[in-house]
Amino acid sequence: MKILGISAFYHDSAAAIFVDGEILAAAQEERFTRKKHDQSFPKNAIAYCLDQSGLSLDELDAIAFYDKPLLKFERLLETYYGYSPKGLISFLKSMPTWIKEKLFLKKIIKDELFEVEPFDRKKIKLLFPEHHLSHAASAFYPSPYDEAAVLTIDGVGEWATTSICFGKGKGIKVLKELRFPHSVGLLYSAFTYFLGFKVNSGEYKLMGLAPYGNGDSEQTKRFIKTIKENLIDLKPDGSIFLDQRYFNYATGLRMIYDKKWEQLFGILKRKPESPFEQVHCDLALAIQMVTEEVVIKMAEEAKRLTNSNNLCLAGGVALNCVANGKLIEQKIFENVYIQPAAGDAGGAVGSALAAEHLYFGKERTTQLRGMKGSYLGPEFDDKEVLKMSRRFEGKFEYFENFDELTKTVAELISKGNVVGWFQGRMEFGPRALGNRSILGDPRNEEMQKKLNLKIKYRESFRPFAPSVLAENVQDFFEWDGTSPFMLQVHKIKKDKRKSLPPNYADFSIKEKLYHKRSDVPSITHVDFSARIQTVHKETNPRYWQLIESFHQLTKYPLLVNTSFNVRGEPIVCTPEDAYRCLMRTEMDYLIIGNYFFNKEKQPVWKEKDNWKEQFVLD
Repeated sequence: MKILGISAFYHDSAAAIFVDGEILAAAQEERFTRKKHDQSFPKNAIAYCLDQSGLSLDELDAIAFYDKPLLKFERLLETYYGYSPKGLISFLKSMPTWIKEKLFLKKIIKDELFEVEPFDRKKIKLLFPEHHLSHAASAFYPSPYDEAAVLTIDGVGEWATTSICFGKGKGIKVLKELRFPHSVGLLYSAFTYFLGFKVNSGEYKLMGLAPYGNGDSEQTKRFIKTIKENLIDLKPDGSIFLDQRYFNYATGLRMIYDKKWEQLFGILKRKPESPFEQVHCDLALAIQMVTEEVVIKMAEEAKRLTNSNNLCLAGGVALNCVANGKLIEQKIFENVYIQPAAGDAGGAVGSALAAEHLYFGKERTTQLRGMKGSYLGPEFDDKEVLKMSRRFEGKFEYFENFDELTKTVAELISKGNVVGWFQGRMEFGPRALGNRSILGDPRNEEMQKKLNLKIKYRESFRPFAPSVLAENVQDFFEWDGTSPFMLQVHKIKKDKRKSLPPNYADFSIKEKLYHKRSDVPSITHVDFSARIQTVHKETNPRYWQLIESFHQLTKYPLLVNTSFNVRGEPIVCTPEDAYRCLMRTEMDYLIIGNYFFNKEKQPVWKEKDNWKEQFVLD
């Protein structure tokens, strides 16, 4: 059975290919086009998947698309009709696109595929599983569980915004759904918008800002009360009812009614790039705490409905690492698996798996479990590195012995240098997991500031994640599990923390940011938390060896790991992308495979350094 899965036309377009239940390749279109969250048809990702598999489009048994466009069109029509005459402007703007394009999606998909390579249009089989079923399939089938509750939470698919399913063997049964316009994903995005971030990309910034809020303050408590009494009606099963008098997304062109929110919370909508005040932090914390409560109630309902010991998570809200950590610590389920590409990109994986197991009725295999560490993207051989080096006249040193290379790099990192680490296959999903990563020393008090201001060129409040050897995670964190996909937040161990002054809660954001909080300050957030990636020797031996070399040198089995890109740019894909990022930033070294590039020895950068114009701020 050979199946191609596609997600496209909303955000984070992607493709994935399976042969007899084994995932051979998966990638997001943004990595090839260099347009972050690219929504266009994933021609480049599809071409890569076909090349990696050695298959042509004519050899595929099916191509699966991650949602049902006609069902989504039905929702739009019913919503506009239900709210009429409100939403007339939005209706008039959106209908031409739907009528000309999205109602004829089969033809559009075939036309786009034909540009990838010619094929027999009459023989191709197109399948359209529902959006939330694609999410559920992406989480359950790659999980290690024979049966599990499956919870998917996002903004909206066709009608569903949350679904609870039960997966067993090759089957998935939908048990309960929450439907549009009531959505915890859209609620969180509304606060993302109100606090000056970009919807569908800035939600993780909101999550990072929340710990600067004061949970004990009367202001935060008032915000939580205001949200619960005015914006949402939260039920015991986790379902929510959103008061649409405050929201504009159902029929309008914006998320909310700005003036109503300003009156409700007593603050003005924050302008993008403007300074943060404590009130913004407290409001971010309030909606984060409400979201965590909703997610936990939903998980409790999933437990009640399924009585399973296992939970699988997917959907955009499953990328809220803080909520994931709180859910896991509640121990509602013995085991939790989170799809590494939990957002819409993962729909490409899920649609193909839904086709294989639900449409064709194929049994599950063990080959898929774990998603191969999510290392499913392109890799590049020495020839490609040498070609890039000749183009840019790059100067490098080649290490025959990889052990010697890791010892050299570990020593450089220990001395405060920032290293671009480019190895093997690119990661699938939003996180860099050690193959397209920028690395630093977690002990260095200046590392967070250096990475934010001189490498990533982003807001200074943003935290960085640790990559820790899986066997040493308990040495530094109050947790004893695994988190290979960097999708959980847990606390630093108390014996690693520094004591805080009594008035710490009253510190400004900047004072909190630069106050030393632990032995590993550059990965310790202001609330003593960290978004953990556990590194396993069996899934990424080269990255494991580098961290082990740092461990042997410093007695610290972890590194700072952030994605290999600048602000507004997708994670690098090719050696050329990586070298360009080295030369545009104040990064110190670049390692591609066994090739070692010292920034100081590179020739003068000849290209116009216009990346700030090239990449729109995220």
